[in-house]
Amino acid sequence: MNGTTHIGVEAMRSLVAANPDVLVVDVRTPAEFGTAHIPGALNLPLEQVDAHLRRIVADAGGSMVLICQSGGRAARAREALEGAGLTDVAVLDGGMNAWMAAGAPVTRGKQRWSLERQVRLTAGGIVLASVVAGAWVPAATVVAGLVGAGLTVAALTDTCAMGMLLARLPYNRRGGTDLDAVIARLRRNPVES
Repeated sequence: MNGTTHIGVEAMRSLVAANPDVLVVDVRTPAEFGTAHIPGALNLPLEQVDAHLRRIVADAGGSMVLICQSGGRAARAREALEGAGLTDVAVLDGGMNAWMAAGAPVTRGKQRWSLERQVRLTAGGIVLASVVAGAWVPAATVVAGLVGAGLTVAALTDTCAMGMLLARLPYNRRGGTDLDAVIARLRRNPVES
């Protein structure tokens, strides 16, 4: 996998079957992870990757495949990890969307809305409310324009400020990630000869 930055579903399934030591790390929120995840995957939300980058790089070993809902957050995590010195990291092309569309195995839990769906609801709700309020207070439609500008910037930069804010809500942190347990699983023990 060295040198590969993206990997498809079938290639990943073959890689994990041939090498069970490959780390499968899901960077979605704990709520998204709890809804559906790849069996054996570790949950390490993107904000935890950013906050504990040096510790993760120091303790991680071997190959790592990063996953999110569609690939954007995993790509940002890969860039951060590679920038900090971790070299054998790839992103699952299409994320969980592609994994589930391929009929690959999934561990399911309590169904919750994905972060992307929450962003669509929040942005749409703000735009709708500001347009309706604009009937009485014309300046309120400016809010709709600001949300539209924010969505445009999000698309152009492949980042989403609203998504990052929503990820911090208690709903998305429920079931949280035990960072120490995840780091412990990232550590590699030398193979005994």
